[in-house]
Amino acid sequence: MGNRLSGKVAVVTGGNRGIGRAIAERLAEEEAAVVVGDVLGEPGTAGGSVEGLVFLPLDVTKEVSVRAFVDEVLQRFGKIDILVNNAGIVIHKSIDEQTVDDWDRLMAVNLRGPFLMTKYVAPEMRRIGSGAIVNIGSVEGFMVNPWHTAYAAAKAGVHGLTLGLAVDLGPDGIRCNTVCPGWIDTDLNRSYVEMHPDRRLIERELGQLHPVGRIGSPKDIANAVLWLASDESSFVSGEMIAVDGARTKKISLPAILDEEYRAKLSKLTL
Repeated sequence: MGNRLSGKVAVVTGGNRGIGRAIAERLAEEEAAVVVGDVLGEPGTAGGSVEGLVFLPLDVTKEVSVRAFVDEVLQRFGKIDILVNNAGIVIHKSIDEQTVDDWDRLMAVNLRGPFLMTKYVAPEMRRIGSGAIVNIGSVEGFMVNPWHTAYAAAKAGVHGLTLGLAVDLGPDGIRCNTVCPGWIDTDLNRSYVEMHPDRRLIERELGQLHPVGRIGSPKDIANAVLWLASDESSFVSGEMIAVDGARTKKISLPAILDEEYRAKLSKLTL
């Protein structure tokens, strides 16, 4: 527990579970008033609060929903200091299998959503003369898994949006950065692992993909977001920060040449 965000009002989209929930809880631990916006309502909250978080309905793909959400936050708290654009979806399909509806839905959530949220939050940040926007991108903005063409395109778009916002909003005292998660131990990723007949083998090999010897946790992402949202990073803007245990920095090698390296990492993951 700390007070790095004392007196701040933070908005986290898609914050009901996974990485978004970890971010919301971490910001609240630092004394921010945190509003979670999500199409998936928190059970039993009915717009109330749980564990210090306020939950409000939000569909980031619809402009009318975004406007109503921002208006409600301002009515309750009077300002917005921090915006975390976390809401996102993924589609596992080849380009041949993807429909136009698939593409449009993914782009609407992953790219139009951050645009709309920033469009309506930025004027309020400009009014108070400061603000921090943190987008959740992905290492798939740099490298791509099979069947993730649409997802990678959208996340690359988020990275470009970050650059443009950092330049355009900087004179207004507003910073914008992106956190790019690697393989994180979320419910979704865990379900992929659990489908494999040899779960321990998959977990070990996933760990070995990362030079630090393990996969990431939602709290790893939350800690990075906290730093970017706080005054500790006041001279950092327009950056894409990979939180991936150096996975994207390691050049791939043929298995026979990589064996010694992997053997060393296995000692860290057993």
